[in-house]
Amino acid sequence: MGIETRSMDHRIYMVTGANSGIGKETAKGLAKMGATVVMVCRDRSRGEAAMAEIKAESGNQAVELMLADLSSLAAVRQLAEDFTDRYRQLHVLVNNAGTYFTKRHVTVDGLETTFVVNYLAPFLLTNLLLETLKGSASARVVNVAGAYHAKGKIDFDDLQGERDYNGARANNQAKLALVLFTYELARKLEGTGVTANCLHPGAVATNLVEKDKDYPTFLRLAYKLFKPFARSPEKGAETSIYLASSPDVEGITGKYFVNKKAKPSSPESYDTALAARLWEVSAELAGLHPGAEKASESK
Repeated sequence: MGIETRSMDHRIYMVTGANSGIGKETAKGLAKMGATVVMVCRDRSRGEAAMAEIKAESGNQAVELMLADLSSLAAVRQLAEDFTDRYRQLHVLVNNAGTYFTKRHVTVDGLETTFVVNYLAPFLLTNLLLETLKGSASARVVNVAGAYHAKGKIDFDDLQGERDYNGARANNQAKLALVLFTYELARKLEGTGVTANCLHPGAVATNLVEKDKDYPTFLRLAYKLFKPFARSPEKGAETSIYLASSPDVEGITGKYFVNKKAKPSSPESYDTALAARLWEVSAELAGLHPGAEKASESK
C-alpha cells in the first residue's frame, strides 16, 4: 500500500471486528509488516478462518484470535482481562468493530445495540487497556468512525432510542460519540506518550446490510446497485493501517483522518463540554470504577 512503517516485529496490535471487511484487511496489513496481531472476533469459526487466511497470506504466525461479543459489557471486560493476562504490552488498539440495525435491538445489559457496539464497547475497552497502553508508550488508539458523524446529535434525553428509534440516527449518534470520545481521550492522555485519532474509511462495501434481516427490500436493492462502486475493504483499511503504523503520525493526536490526511470533523465534535458530559455518562453506563477515569488522566 506504499505506507512507510517502522520495524514492527516487537509491536503488539489489537484489532476488533477482525474476521471480515475493513477489520480483517487491517489485521492482514499489520501482520504483513511483521507485527503481533490480536484479532478480536465474535464468532469462532469465522474468526479462525480469517486468522488462517491472514497467516497464510502474510507469512506471519504471530496472529492470535480472541473471542468477544462486544455487545456485552461483561464480554468486553473479559476480553481486556484475557489480553492483559497474556500480554504485558499493547502498542496499538484499533477499535474497528461496528454494526447497524434498522430496528431497535437491546443488548444483554438492556442498552441499545448500535450505541454499545459502535461506541460504548470501544469506550470501555480502551479505558480498561489504558494502563497497558501507557506502559507500552509510544502507543496509539485508532477509532474507526465515519463521515456520518457529521449528521449525528447526542440526545442525552433519549440516548438509547427508547422513545423514537431510527437506525440511521442511532448510527450517526454513535459515530459522533466515537469522535467526541477520541478528542476527549487525546486531551486526557496528553503527555503520556499515547495518542488517539479517528478516521473515516470511505464508502466501503461491507456485509452489514446482509446481516440485518430487517433491512427494507428497496434499500437492499439500492445497496446492490451501490456495491460495485464502493471502496473495497482493502482500500478502506488503508487509513487505519496508516494511523496504526506510520512514523508520519508519531505524536499526532486528537485528529480526524480521511484518506490518510487530517481533516476537520463536524463543528459539534469539537464541543469540549459535550465531550466531557458524554464521558461522564458513558463511564456510568459502562460501570467504570470511579478511579478509572482519574487513572486515565494520570501522566
